[in-house]
Amino acid sequence: MNGGDFNGAAAGFPEPFRLFVRESVESTNDEVRELARMGAPDGVVVLAERQTAGRGRRGAAWFSPPGESLAFSILVKPPEPKALWPRLALAAGLAVAEALESSGLTAGIKWPNDVWLGGKKAAGILVEAGADFAVVGIGLNVNSTEFPEGVRGIATSMRIEAEREFERGEVLAEIIRRFAIRRAQIDRDFEELIAAVRVRCVLTGKQVALLTAGGPKTGIVEGIAPGGELLLRTTDGLERLMQADEVRVLGD
Repeated sequence: MNGGDFNGAAAGFPEPFRLFVRESVESTNDEVRELARMGAPDGVVVLAERQTAGRGRRGAAWFSPPGESLAFSILVKPPEPKALWPRLALAAGLAVAEALESSGLTAGIKWPNDVWLGGKKAAGILVEAGADFAVVGIGLNVNSTEFPEGVRGIATSMRIEAEREFERGEVLAEIIRRFAIRRAQIDRDFEELIAAVRVRCVLTGKQVALLTAGGPKTGIVEGIAPGGELLLRTTDGLERLMQADEVRVLGD
């Protein structure tokens, strides 16, 4: 699919979203961050067919072969207090999950920033904050059938799970439509958002190992709290975790 095809799909974007297609960039998150510094408005979406330095959390490389996947970033200027901006990761993950479900797939959310299909990772979210803006980066495996050796056992795609190809522009448009709704729910309507995340949480009841700012932790996930925190039962009791750099399910 070329830029024109993507722009055709973007004609149905809700306000204020506007799409810019790049053939190649180092990172769509970095591209949007620079646009924000130059005064770009809320709702700018930059999609790249090729990222030479695409990354996930903790700087890990993100695999996104041209023509097979979606790699894009959204500029958000939330009116909500900055303390609530980390909830954008949950809003974006839910938007992706709902878009996948609209295509007939069954999606799960791996708190705080991954979307699963068939027990494997299909999408990742990376939210980075600036002074008065946030950048929401999304990578989704759409039509990929092959993955590098390092992630082959843990990654999947829409095509693999559905056994058919998808129009990437249509998938992108559906994600943006869903995100337009969910991004507006990080404050007063967060109860509705978190309820939708909670029913899709793939970690509930699982024993997990996490890497947090306070060090590594292990325990059993009891669910997601009303504020979006992960409820982890450890030997020290019930803990509420706002963020984690790495979450690994044990015993799978």
